Amino acid sequence: MPKMRIETDSMGKVEVPAEAYFGAQTQRAVENFPISGICIPAPLIHAMGIVKYACGVANRDLRKLTESGKNRLSDEQVSALLAACEEVAEGKFDSEFPIDVFQTGSGTSSNMNVNEVISNRAIEIVGKDRFSEEKPIHPNDHVNMGQSTNDTFPTAIHVAVGREVANSLIPALRSLTAALAKKAEQWDEVIKIGRTHLMDATPLRLGQEFGGFARQIELSVERAESALNAVLELPVGGTAVGSGINTHPEFGARVSEEIASKTGIPFIEAVNHFEANAQRDGLVECHSNLKTIATTLFNLANNIRWLGSGPRCGFFEVSLPSRQPGSSIMPGKVNPVMSESMMQVAARVIGNDQTITLSGAAGGQFQLNIMMPVMGQTTLESVVLLANSANAFVEFCVSEMEANIDQCGSFVEESLSMVTSLNPHIGYMKASALAKEAFKTGKTIRELCVEQQILSDSALQEALDPFSMTKPQE
Repeated sequence: MPKMRIETDSMGKVEVPAEAYFGAQTQRAVENFPISGICIPAPLIHAMGIVKYACGVANRDLRKLTESGKNRLSDEQVSALLAACEEVAEGKFDSEFPIDVFQTGSGTSSNMNVNEVISNRAIEIVGKDRFSEEKPIHPNDHVNMGQSTNDTFPTAIHVAVGREVANSLIPALRSLTAALAKKAEQWDEVIKIGRTHLMDATPLRLGQEFGGFARQIELSVERAESALNAVLELPVGGTAVGSGINTHPEFGARVSEEIASKTGIPFIEAVNHFEANAQRDGLVECHSNLKTIATTLFNLANNIRWLGSGPRCGFFEVSLPSRQPGSSIMPGKVNPVMSESMMQVAARVIGNDQTITLSGAAGGQFQLNIMMPVMGQTTLESVVLLANSANAFVEFCVSEMEANIDQCGSFVEESLSMVTSLNPHIGYMKASALAKEAFKTGKTIRELCVEQQILSDSALQEALDPFSMTKPQE
């Protein structure tokens, strides 16, 4: 049996693991929520450390005191509290946050988990006994001063999501854009057949096709930036219901300014704290952009999977890198695993959006949303999955792809849609008949035109020039 110690909270005594930095309220939550084994994600814990640090700085600078003076801290104690907050923000105490994500809907359990860890670590820093019943740096009175879970926990969610979008997702999408644009430039002279409805269409250049892909991801960068903008307003300063009870009027602005300074992201105080406490519409908006990005990535991965299909009985216009054996029974088979991985990530993110939508719509009653932990965890999962998938797709797929130039060209001459460029010369109906005859006889459009002397040799050569068909004609 592990060694235990006794901790006390407002409900009484609780046994806590002997060396843990967390205390009674954390332990109660661990026991109450044996649900999934999925803990609050590390980026959210780190963001809580940043938020608590900023709150400590604001309280120090505002010299906020109760009438009794109980909450007064010495400079040494304030320094210790801030140092402990920074250690949490740096991930030094990640193992001290064991509470399941499916917990109290406000996140109170996790907020108190953070408060307890910071309190005990700060007590340790000033050379006091963190196991004593008296807490010279108290989790509620000092670490949580001027705060409520109801404003600091959603603030931390916004900070965590904002940091991951800004520092991980946007750079990953920009990298993918650049990799696709590079292929578009390299393959600008490679003629291939177009496809609409999965059927043969008029020619285009492989570079044009990949230029379209690059633009799709470039737009995804803009959507990621919109996702970031959706979480820039911070609820901190509203405390319990948005009224700001038990905090200084300048507290929210000062905390938001400090968070912006520490993260390099332009977070601001919420325009209206009642809105900011009550609803998580910013997260819903944020994730809707993530869903759109996922939709685009699914489409990109699937198109590249199709272009690489084969190698002998598919399109095989692009050769995908061989990453691993593809079959336990078919020797030599290699599969488009990176595309499949990205498509699964996209499916997960699209599914996550339903969780966010329902949590935002049904979870907010009056002055508080009560589904915040799952909203935070789900949004962060989506951001991390999209960023990691985009990075892996660049490194293990796009950068190593090669154009199969001969294969691209072989389809062009066989396409019945080559007849499209004859429309201005012979009209739609005659061109349609020519296409049907070509399909029936197995001949190419060019061969039939020569046999039937549809156009002069020079006019036919000009009309059926594949490269000229990849751009507007003057």
